[in-house]
Amino acid sequence: MDFPSGGWGRDAEVPPARPVPGAGPGAVNPFLSLLHSISSGLSETELSAMKFLCRDKIRKRKLETVQSGRELFSILMEQQEISSGSLEFLRKLLQHIDRDDLVAQLVQFEEEEPHAPDGQPDVHEKGLLKAASAVICDNVGKEWKKLMRELGMPEVKLDRIEAAHRFNLYEQLVQALREWQRWKGKDAKVADLIKALRGCSLNLVADMVEEKISQLNTGAR
Repeated sequence: MDFPSGGWGRDAEVPPARPVPGAGPGAVNPFLSLLHSISSGLSETELSAMKFLCRDKIRKRKLETVQSGRELFSILMEQQEISSGSLEFLRKLLQHIDRDDLVAQLVQFEEEEPHAPDGQPDVHEKGLLKAASAVICDNVGKEWKKLMRELGMPEVKLDRIEAAHRFNLYEQLVQALREWQRWKGKDAKVADLIKALRGCSLNLVADMVEEKISQLNTGAR
C-alpha cells in the first residue's frame, strides 16, 4: 500500500531528533530515515495489526486518526516508547507481524550506532563509574541482561556479548558495562546505573554502589 507523502500526521509532533555525530545541517537523521523506510514497507493489514498492539500505549481516539506507519511512530516517539537508543518495543511490534526483514533493518541500525554520542566522561566521573562497575560485577549475576535492558542497551548487543562469553556471567557483565559506557560516551553517569539497579529491584546492590560512591566523594574532599 502506498501512503501519502508529506508530514508525519496532524495530531502528532515529531520530537527533536538527537544529534548525530558527523551529521551536517543538511544531513538526514538516520533514525527518522529508518522509520520512514519501515513505514513504507508496511501493508494496510500490517499497520492495522500494529495499531491494535499499541492499544495499551495510545488512546483509542488518537489511534483511529493514524493512517500510516509514520504517524504511528511519531506518536510512539512523542510518548517516549521508541527512540534511536531504545528500539525494543518497535522490534516486538515487527516480530508480532512476522516482518523479519524489517527487524533486520533495526539490527543493522543498532550495529552501526549512528546515535552514539562523542566524548568520554570527565576524569572524576570515570573513576566513579569504574568503582560502581566493580561493585555491580561482584553482586549482579544472572540478572545482568535485565539490568542492561533497563539501561537502554540494544538487545543485539547483549546477544553478541553473551555469545562471546558464554557460561561466564561475570565477564558478560564486565563487557556489557564497558559497552554501555562506550555507547553512552560522555553521557555515561553513575546516577544512571543506580537508577537502573533500582528499576530492576536490585536495591541492595544500588545501596552498595551509593555507599561506595559516597566514600570516594568524601575521600576526594
